[in-house]
Amino acid sequence: MTGYGRATGAIGGHSLTIQVSSVNRKTLDLTVSLPEGWEGLEAPVLERIRDFAVRGKVHVDIELTGSAGGDDLRWNEGAITAALDRLAALADAQGVAFTPTPELLWQVANSTRRGGELPPVETGQAALLAALDTALRDFAVMRAKEGEALLVDFLGRIAALRRMVDTVAQRAPLVAPAYRDLLLKRLREAGLELDVEDERVLKELALFADRCDITEEITRFRSHLEQLAALVRSDGEIGRKAEFILQEIGREAHTIGAKANDLAIAKQVIELKNELERVREQMANVE
Repeated sequence: MTGYGRATGAIGGHSLTIQVSSVNRKTLDLTVSLPEGWEGLEAPVLERIRDFAVRGKVHVDIELTGSAGGDDLRWNEGAITAALDRLAALADAQGVAFTPTPELLWQVANSTRRGGELPPVETGQAALLAALDTALRDFAVMRAKEGEALLVDFLGRIAALRRMVDTVAQRAPLVAPAYRDLLLKRLREAGLELDVEDERVLKELALFADRCDITEEITRFRSHLEQLAALVRSDGEIGRKAEFILQEIGREAHTIGAKANDLAIAKQVIELKNELERVREQMANVE
C-alpha cells in the first residue's frame, strides 16, 4: 500500500526533517537514510517502522541540516573548489572536456554545505524517535484511507463473484438433461432407436451426471467467498490469509470449468476467473 508521512523538529540547533514513504510490494522492504555518524539508530528506526507496516517498500529519509531558524546556506568554498578540481583532473585524464554547469555547481555546493558539527547520537535519539513516531502516524493515516477505499472495492468484487457463481449454480441442474436430449438425438440420427429407459442409456446418463456434478465445488466456492468477505472486514493483517483463500477459490473455479462440460458455464467461469485475477492483483498490495 502507498503512504506518506512527514515530521519536523530540532536537535542541537539543527533542523530535523523526517519523511516516510511507501509503494506497493508483496513483502516488506525497508530502507533508511540517516545523517552521517548516526547509523547506529538504524535498528530502533526499523523496529518502529515494523510496528506500522508489514508489506510494501518503505523508505525513511532522516535529515539534519543547518541550524534551526538560522542560515542554512553556509557553503564550504574550499571543499567546493577542491571537488571541482578533482573532477576536472579526472575529466582531463580521460580526455573529456570539463565545463561545470550551474546544476553541477549546485550539487557539489549542496554536498559540501557547512551545517555545523552534528550533536552526539545519544543527545538527539529521543527527539528523533519522537519525530519519527509523528511521521509514522501520518503515514498510517494515509494508508488507512487507502485501505477504506480498497475495502469498498473488494466487497463490490466479492458481490460480483457471488452473482457469477449463482449463475453457474442455476445452470448446473440443466446440464445433464441437455446431454440426455443430445444423446438421444444423436442415437436417432445414427439409426439407433433406443428408449430413454434403456439400461445402456441410463448408465451413460448416470456416468455423465456424476462426472459433471459441481455441487461440492459450488458449495466450497461460496464458503471461501464468505471467509474472504469476513476477512477483509476484520482488523489486523489480512493480505497473506486473503491470498491463500483466493488460491483456494481459484482451484474451485478451475475444477468447475473442467467438470461442467457446458458452454454456458464455461463462459461464466472465464468471466469469474478474470474477476478473481483482478481481486488477486489488488490483494497483493494489502497488508
